Amino acid sequence: MTRLPGVTPRIGLLGTGPWAARTHAPALAAHDGVEFVGVWGRRAEAAAELAAAYGTTAYDDVDALLDACDAVAFALPPDVQAPLAVRAAAAGCHLLLDKPVATTPAAAREVAEAAEKAGVASVVFCTLRFAEPTAGWIDEQAAAGGWFLGEAHWLGSLYGPGSTSAYADSPWRREKGGLWDVGPHVLSVYLPVLGDVTEVTAVRGPADTRHLVLRHASGASSTATLTLSAPPEAAEAALTLHGARGRAAMPAWDGALGAFRGAVDALVEAARTGVPHGCDARFGVRLTEILTLAEEAVGPSGPTA
Repeated sequence: MTRLPGVTPRIGLLGTGPWAARTHAPALAAHDGVEFVGVWGRRAEAAAELAAAYGTTAYDDVDALLDACDAVAFALPPDVQAPLAVRAAAAGCHLLLDKPVATTPAAAREVAEAAEKAGVASVVFCTLRFAEPTAGWIDEQAAAGGWFLGEAHWLGSLYGPGSTSAYADSPWRREKGGLWDVGPHVLSVYLPVLGDVTEVTAVRGPADTRHLVLRHASGASSTATLTLSAPPEAAEAALTLHGARGRAAMPAWDGALGAFRGAVDALVEAARTGVPHGCDARFGVRLTEILTLAEEAVGPSGPTA
């Protein structure tokens, strides 16, 4: 694996949308363990504006930014992210990827294989795996074992009545719906706690709502209801485990900024030690494979489907 040098790692940002502006850029600028060296975006004016806000450099040429970095963070639609991640890995950059890595297993595998071939570390920013107290809770439940059943619902209101969310303008979210946007969060908890998914059943609900029933390698089963179209009054994200020790409810977490900082720390640690993180690009491939099986069971996931 390509190790980071002993000096402060240089990290760049690919993407300029609301997710980049509200989470990635402020977290990178405030992180005292990395040097935030620049921003590239598909719109040069947006990159210039975001870079100016955080005292870094805007790049018109993505390869020039890659040449200036030890690592790159992605805040791009998945199918824009995937080929650029392959390119970044070939340039020797460690990868801080957004979820989902891609929306086809083949594209996700290309990212994982490129990272492995180049010997660079990768981390997929599944918020719950890096936020506190959820990250610690997941580790505790995985270590405890003995779980019989998982129940989860992630009821986002991105497309609910009266929503003014900046993320509602995202074309890929509108096309792929809650299955692909919030499904990775739920799976990122279930897989380390209950084991890999061995069977997938899915049915449609209202708008983009999808109901999943999963069988796991441990013998446990789980359910997940996923949507971006809930009424704002009904919005909630919750996950509960049932097993030999009773019931365990996932705790609340405080936003994405702290979680993103944790993901940066995890990437730096993986790059410096050569020990892959459990939520790496290969894990991202598995998430994509499971979501694809669910989508194939019910068809397209967008809110008007």
